[in-house]
Amino acid sequence: MPSWLSRATADHKAQLVTTAVVSGVVVGSAILGLQKAKRMYKVADLKASIPDLDEDNHASRTNFELLTEYGAASNAFVASKEDERSMALAARARKGDYDDDLILEQLARNRVFLTDDGLSKLRTAFVVVVGCGGVGSHATAALARSGVSKLRLIDFDQVTLSSLNRHAVATLADVGTPKVHCIRRRLEQISPWTHFDCRNELFNEASAPDQLAPLNGQAPDFVIDAIDNIDSKVALLYYCKTNNIPVISSMGAGCKSDPTRIFVGDISASTDDPLSKSTRRRLRALGIKDGIPVIFSAERPGPGKAQLLPLAEEEFAKGSVGELGVLPDFRVRILPVLGTMPAIFGLAVANHVILEITKYPHDYLPSKSRDKMYDGILGALQGSEERVAKSFGFDSHGLRIPMTQDDVGYLVEEVYHGRSVISGLTTRLCLVRWERPSEYFIDKRTPGQNNSLLRMKDLVLMTKEEASKHERDVLKGEKAVEDLYDGKVLETVRRRMREEERFERFR
Repeated sequence: MPSWLSRATADHKAQLVTTAVVSGVVVGSAILGLQKAKRMYKVADLKASIPDLDEDNHASRTNFELLTEYGAASNAFVASKEDERSMALAARARKGDYDDDLILEQLARNRVFLTDDGLSKLRTAFVVVVGCGGVGSHATAALARSGVSKLRLIDFDQVTLSSLNRHAVATLADVGTPKVHCIRRRLEQISPWTHFDCRNELFNEASAPDQLAPLNGQAPDFVIDAIDNIDSKVALLYYCKTNNIPVISSMGAGCKSDPTRIFVGDISASTDDPLSKSTRRRLRALGIKDGIPVIFSAERPGPGKAQLLPLAEEEFAKGSVGELGVLPDFRVRILPVLGTMPAIFGLAVANHVILEITKYPHDYLPSKSRDKMYDGILGALQGSEERVAKSFGFDSHGLRIPMTQDDVGYLVEEVYHGRSVISGLTTRLCLVRWERPSEYFIDKRTPGQNNSLLRMKDLVLMTKEEASKHERDVLKGEKAVEDLYDGKVLETVRRRMREEERFERFR
């Protein structure tokens, strides 16, 4: 090293080059140091400009309450001095008193990934999150950290001790606080420029137009469904779908433990989840069978795995268990939840919303398309009804059956899970009457037109070979179903028909 330095200083050109390099390093370091110092001063000045809020500072408290136009929650909890300082900073930041360079630096990683155009779309987006528990809180936190500037939070519930195993931001100090306000006051400490519109309300069909209304003239860019109440969930998805509001729904994270089986796909492809099954059934009854992206787990229950805990016997002894719920039909049992799974669901939901809003390329599981199969099953059912009608002496020409392709899809997928009730096979499937009909199963009141009085609860799913034998021996023969099938098959059919009767009221 000394020999190289002596040679470099002896050469006049080398001296100039060395001087230039050293000067450049010094100047560059000075510029970077100055920029860093400016950023530090900006942050320090911003924080220092907020006065300490003590008991004597009544004017500051009054100003603070006037500025919480989006949170509107200053009276929802007893705020600490740290909370009040953070909320005062957030109130000022929402009015534009926050350096944009600091915001861009905080969002630098997103900015590089999504490009300036994508980040700009995200920063101007308005997202509604319905349900602020384990899934909703993680989704909201990810969106706020990623730059979404307008978030409406809707949830009627409060933070409880049992919430803390899965909630994204709640602490012991938040127990008893409305979930929407808990999220707002915690996230304001991370992204104070975010506008939070908190609705401490239950979502339902009647309130949907108001709760999903535009914010300051801007319609929702996306709605997140993180509800675990089936009535509210169906009402939200139906409203969004029929009003062309982009929505994504989180299915059940309870009793799930395998993160490798979590998928993003169409609701028609979601399986092995009771909440998903009930949601699909109810939506299909309302005419919606696909077109809604969902987060779901394909994990199957098994020996040793968590299950929904039953109510204790003493609770039943007290009277109607429906009175134990906060709301009619609301859950009254404890749902086993591994705290990590709602977080994964919530982050997956937020990830989808970010990609959709910024138009970032992505590709998910395609929804299963079995329309051709349903058409074939419908045609076979038509032929079976015509043959049975003919065996009863009716003119079967032009016989009409009150079934559609959607009805067939509902029975195949939701009631019989795509399997024969006889053998459990999944190929060459066919719908057929279960019991021999009465002699009055054809309506002839319309001149020139015969209509079958077939009902959905009359049908079962079999293979074509099984259906052919069943039609010959039961529908056109003299045998009863008890003569052909064992007790296990009979009980399976009775159980499926009872399920269909329960869901028939939603059709």
